[in-house]
Amino acid sequence: MIKNYLKIAFRNFWRHKVFTLINITGLSVGIAACLVIYLLVQHDFTFDKFEKDGKRIYRVVTNFNFEGSPAYNPGVSGPLPWAVKDHVTGLEVFASVFHMTPPNVFIQKAGGAAVKFKQQPDVAFADGSYFQLLQYKWLAGSPKTALNEPDHVVLTSDQAAVYFPGIPYEHVIGKTVTYDTIKTSVSGIVAPIRDNTDFTFHDFISYQTAFAHISWRMQLQLHNWGGHNQMRQFFVKLSPGVSAARVQDQLNAILKKNDKQKPGRTQTLALQPLNKIHFDANYGGISNWETANVTTLYYLLGIALFLLLCGCINFINLTTAQSTQRAREIGVRKTMGSTRLQLIGQFLAETWLTTLLAVIAAAALTPVILNLFSGFIPQGIKLDLFAQPGIILFLLGLSIVVSLLSGFYPAVILSGYKPVEVLKNKVVGGKGSRNEWMRKSLIVTQFVIAQFFIIATVMVSKQIYYAVNKDLGFKKEGILTVASPFKNINPKGNLVLLNQFRVVPQVEMVSMGNDAPSSENANSTEAHYFNGKKEITTEGLDEKFGDENYIKLYHIRLLAGRNLQPGDAGKAFLINNTYARILGFRNPQDAVGKNIDKFDGDTRMQIIGVVSDFHQESLHAPIAPLAILSNTDKKNSGNIFHIALKPGPGSNWHAAIAAMQQYWKHVYPADDFEYHFVDETVANLYSKEENTVTLLKWATGLSILISCLGLLGLAIFTTSQRTKEIGVRKVLGATVTQIVALLSREIVLLVMLAFIIVVPIGWLALNKWMETFADRTAISWWIFAGGGVLMLATSILTSAFQTIKAARANPVNSLRSE
Repeated sequence: MIKNYLKIAFRNFWRHKVFTLINITGLSVGIAACLVIYLLVQHDFTFDKFEKDGKRIYRVVTNFNFEGSPAYNPGVSGPLPWAVKDHVTGLEVFASVFHMTPPNVFIQKAGGAAVKFKQQPDVAFADGSYFQLLQYKWLAGSPKTALNEPDHVVLTSDQAAVYFPGIPYEHVIGKTVTYDTIKTSVSGIVAPIRDNTDFTFHDFISYQTAFAHISWRMQLQLHNWGGHNQMRQFFVKLSPGVSAARVQDQLNAILKKNDKQKPGRTQTLALQPLNKIHFDANYGGISNWETANVTTLYYLLGIALFLLLCGCINFINLTTAQSTQRAREIGVRKTMGSTRLQLIGQFLAETWLTTLLAVIAAAALTPVILNLFSGFIPQGIKLDLFAQPGIILFLLGLSIVVSLLSGFYPAVILSGYKPVEVLKNKVVGGKGSRNEWMRKSLIVTQFVIAQFFIIATVMVSKQIYYAVNKDLGFKKEGILTVASPFKNINPKGNLVLLNQFRVVPQVEMVSMGNDAPSSENANSTEAHYFNGKKEITTEGLDEKFGDENYIKLYHIRLLAGRNLQPGDAGKAFLINNTYARILGFRNPQDAVGKNIDKFDGDTRMQIIGVVSDFHQESLHAPIAPLAILSNTDKKNSGNIFHIALKPGPGSNWHAAIAAMQQYWKHVYPADDFEYHFVDETVANLYSKEENTVTLLKWATGLSILISCLGLLGLAIFTTSQRTKEIGVRKVLGATVTQIVALLSREIVLLVMLAFIIVVPIGWLALNKWMETFADRTAISWWIFAGGGVLMLATSILTSAFQTIKAARANPVNSLRSE
């Protein structure tokens, strides 16, 4: 029976080659999209699932509340991990990790100079309990003693191969590795975690090393209960049967005892489950701060399902449209004794075979799609059917689901024909039939999906264009920033560079400060102002640092008062208009001369000027209160050069950059000269939105392609069914234009119906997305109108070739075939 099913299926495929190709193409595109998105979703949802006791592992995080404004920190205060040992019960393991700013690593080679590895990421201080928290495989050394002593380091085998290539692991033990100025001895080698994980550290320096070096002891604030650093993270593994709430209460009791709460500010500790870390943007990841967005993953799943649905709709429409052509075959089969169940099995077998061919095509198409999206697909995602048996099971399951979704309804319809009516040519599949209404409904569904993608693509692109080209309140074109090396900063050398950069012919102005007006980095402080009646406390007051040229270089308008001067450090500062209004001054001039009683601790400083508002972050965030201070007010607050290049076609920026690079090498010979244009930095704030646009463009193109393929198939079938009608109309005097209009009228009505449905859906969805921006463009009517017109034009053009061909055919040929 199965052999007979396959033989009939292939015979039917060959007889209807165009329809078969359309079905396979539509389904393969949808299945390929599902497969790619499955790889993405599976990648994120399998993070940190390797640990068998993962449900008992938590990260201790800190939650703040500043007068109703919440803030989140993945770190804890320095002494907390050491206080836990004596004051918290119910813990099986607790471990501290401090993620270091990427250090330069030096390996001394025998008989030669030290080899330098620049800014190695994922280097951390860790205590011995870390390797009890996560089950690493030890290749050399002892997990019980490897991190118990100062100046010891454990390496992963991959990193050991980088530092000591070709040397056996047991011979690496005892080798010296220097991290900036910390000289350590290798005490252990472990195999890296190969599963998807946020624990990507590969160099583990013993935490005792930080206690042994005063500079690191101060930097890690190991004795300061009030210091919180997101780089210092603390993990606990609960004993079996112990509740997280019980441990959390004990931790907060320790915090309350040792860290006094300030008025208007509350601070609590919480336990964050291990399986939530990868998805919680409030706290960020572990070794890097990247997190997956669950909402985005669900959006991706939605796009995949929509594309797959479009392919299934094509199959259903074309199969039911051809039902009258197979009616005689069904009648004969039933007369010969075939049951309805056998016929359903036959049609489902044909559907499954089509789906199987589509799956094979999708598997071949997937690597191409992964390559196209390599810019924002996480590294490590690839299609390897032999190494990933789960994908084979996914494809088999998907092929069965698609076969049932695509084939069940046509199978039921086709197998339901009565033999007597079929053999008397009484089967109705044309105008007004149930099949026709089903086909129209499914076509409208396809058009709704395609138009929604068009509208979403245009709207997201419009918002990004608005954000990138909006006047942010400062000049961003033709300005580049160069940051001094954080660990090798030379203040005197920076002054030399400042003067040298100024004399470069193509340079218009140079300023020294910290971040550009708009950036991802943020510094903030707390300030108190007493207006004679009450104290106004501002938590999270943004800070920018610059010299007297900072606001001039960025064309930031001074509304009142004067600019910064060299002698203002620690005494006076500028504020923005938003902060002036928060302090109660409607006129910026009234704020000039007022004193902030407690600024950044106990410092009393004076407001000397008010500048116009500008966006400090992306347009997602509102303009925040801001203070601009002298670049010498804090250590390392003036380590970034801001360089305005002369505009105009005659200005050679490449020569200016080359000249500055030469000056740089005299002061920082061991560090690379890295520069960033401010306008590009601002554009990078919307990289996620750019990726969304790229994804939507592809989704739009694919949904239109699938819809048009189905529309083309139906146009071919419809014109073939109405051949004699067209011939009669031509004999009676109808023109080609009239016939084309007649055949296209139904498509126009279906597109218009889809447009009416998609407008409210699209408006609600886009309005919800736009709420994530504090400053946004309007949702314009022309976006919806343009989407409808584009879909209408595409649909008409798709069917035009077939309809014009049918309209121009000689009526004699169609009428004499009766």
